[in-house]
Amino acid sequence: MRDKFFNTSTYFTLATVFGLLGGYLQIPAIFTAASVVSEIFMNCLKLVSVPIIFLSIVSTAGGMESIGEIKILGKKVVKYTLLTTVISASIALMLFLLIDPVRSQVIVEGAQDAVVASQPASYWGYLLQTIPSNFVQPFSESQVISVLLLAVVLSLAILTLPEDNKKVLHSVFSSLYAAVMKITSWIVLAMPVAVWAFLTLFIKDLSNGLEIKNLALYLACVVGANLIQGFIVLPLFLKFKGLSPLKIAKGMAPALSLAFFTKSSSATVPTAVSCAVDNLSISRKVAQFIFPLCTSINMNGCAAFILTTVLFVSMSNGMTFSLAEMIAWIFIATVAAVGNAGVPMGCYFLSSAFLAAMNVPLNILGVILPFYAIIDMIETAINVWSDSCVTVVVNKEIPQESNIGSAADVDVTDALQRPSRCC
Repeated sequence: MRDKFFNTSTYFTLATVFGLLGGYLQIPAIFTAASVVSEIFMNCLKLVSVPIIFLSIVSTAGGMESIGEIKILGKKVVKYTLLTTVISASIALMLFLLIDPVRSQVIVEGAQDAVVASQPASYWGYLLQTIPSNFVQPFSESQVISVLLLAVVLSLAILTLPEDNKKVLHSVFSSLYAAVMKITSWIVLAMPVAVWAFLTLFIKDLSNGLEIKNLALYLACVVGANLIQGFIVLPLFLKFKGLSPLKIAKGMAPALSLAFFTKSSSATVPTAVSCAVDNLSISRKVAQFIFPLCTSINMNGCAAFILTTVLFVSMSNGMTFSLAEMIAWIFIATVAAVGNAGVPMGCYFLSSAFLAAMNVPLNILGVILPFYAIIDMIETAINVWSDSCVTVVVNKEIPQESNIGSAADVDVTDALQRPSRCC
């Protein structure tokens, strides 16, 4: 009974209550303690943030069978999954600019567009800065874009190596990633205390910083981007391919419901495959191959969340972005979503890793946390819905007699050996 009461939800609830109380009491000693705790937690996040970003992508992309596998699937699965993820992130950015949850910063940046456009050399300078002169520099200076670039290049290089070398390197990077995630799990244990500190400082600065209505507008951006993706973009994608969105949604309803309540794409794979095969007459080979693959690389909801959250939190803390930099975040969020950490709250923690690497205070991220449970449920359902759409489209376009590769015979249980993902 005691274990049932003192669970994670209880700790977060208590942290929220004490955080709100600590902020309203206006006691200097409490504010000092909250500042110390938040600083320690920020340092811990900085310790693992850049390694997480790098290793998550290398361990995921470097684990593919070969460049040949990417070529075979590139025209179908990879093309559609990355396309839908980029579209999702793009919708998130458009909603962010339209709803404008950080009023002053977006307006100021918009006014500067003409000035920035007249100085194209600055963009070339920014591009040159993203290309590191040595391998250590991006990690020591927390240059997120450079780290992403190195991760993608190294992943492609690993795929071109002989099989023995590739397996060794994949094993090394996967093991390093597992070790870093173990450290991360220890940091996550301190999350309730960090939430208390963030909320306390948030309430203290509420009158001078973020307003409650801004937080509501942020939530509208995140949820709205997911709903537009799920109810407009993906159905139009199916219609364009000559398929019935309503029929597919009905056939996949059990899997979508399970995804919504479990908040785990991996846990939904067996049900999704069963629904696709039994209800939609999808080839079992195709379903058993694509759903596990999409669980790793088709993260529509996660990309939208990362982009919106990073821009909102950083801009609320005084950072500004040019339009070109905002557009760049579409692709950063897409790449990051592909390598999303295989831990509970993976999208949330990956966003915090980006913000920590950018030296952005995480007070506002702590305020977002109580709402993340609902966001996570919506994101996971959208991810599985996108997986389903990609699967039925590829099944239609690939002749049944074609050989997708021996990996198509992989049993669904193999996919369940992968780390469970939050969304």
